[in-house]
Amino acid sequence: MLQTSARLLRLLSLLQARRYWAGAELADRLDVTPRTLRRDVDKLRELGYPVNAASGRAGGYQLGAGAALPPLLLDDDEALAVTVSLRTAASGSVIGMEEACVRALAKLEQVLPARLRKRVSALGAAVVPLYRAAPAVDPSLLSAIAGACRSQQELGFRYSDGQARTSDRTVEPHGLVHTGARWYLVAWDVQRDAFRTFRVDRMAPEVTTGRRFLPKPIPGGDVATYVSRSVSTTGYAYQAKIVLHAPLQAMAQRIPPTAGQLKHIDAEHCLLETGAHSLEGIAIHMALLGVDFEVQEPPELIEHLKVIAGRLRRATIASSTRAR
Repeated sequence: MLQTSARLLRLLSLLQARRYWAGAELADRLDVTPRTLRRDVDKLRELGYPVNAASGRAGGYQLGAGAALPPLLLDDDEALAVTVSLRTAASGSVIGMEEACVRALAKLEQVLPARLRKRVSALGAAVVPLYRAAPAVDPSLLSAIAGACRSQQELGFRYSDGQARTSDRTVEPHGLVHTGARWYLVAWDVQRDAFRTFRVDRMAPEVTTGRRFLPKPIPGGDVATYVSRSVSTTGYAYQAKIVLHAPLQAMAQRIPPTAGQLKHIDAEHCLLETGAHSLEGIAIHMALLGVDFEVQEPPELIEHLKVIAGRLRRATIASSTRAR
């Protein structure tokens, strides 16, 4: 069993990782009795952490926001600086840090006093970036979505699809993914009874939270794999499987996850799964890769490549004849 000081840090970490914990589950994670857990919670309260408790059979604990910032070794100005920095980094200014920044931002904003939230909003409104390479996403919306994912609460919002058709959606949010250009939410769509991918820049900024839910297994194993497959393959009219005569590591440097999924075959070959709205799009992509390949499916792509190969061969013969 952990010593008291280490156990308190572990308890605080768990309370920050999820909005609500059932008492029995939390005690089990800490390997303590419910009575010891209650004593540890009281010690956190004495240190200034606002831990809310619900009694009864389904009772539990959650870390709330108090009248003052809990002792995080940050004063108001430092907390403001950290929050604004996280919002800026979450917008994509720090490559590879976006998702971690959103998670940290959700934790910090959960415990910010109201006066600091107002200062953060005011400063965020005053700072305007000179250039955005990707669709603008409100950091407050990202924070709200991340909070719903962590709390395992239903999320309601108005969504616009690729044809600008709007609809009201109720989902069980499972995770956020940043591709370098766009943010995506992976969620179980309650009305459609299936997992869906939503572009965050197409979501209205006003969102609501509802009842809690139990997470479902995500197809592919994790949200990043699911988004990669959704944006590179399954959303297109034509889906292809192609064996590339090159190592996976070399192809991974040229084919991003948003353009296709790569799978290892052996030291000299890998499998590419990709999609496009036209056979020409896939054919051009393959021609520009600069490696030999074999099409496994679809059959239409094979026939299309034969037509293109014949056209190129005739063009080469005709050009050679004129050159003479």
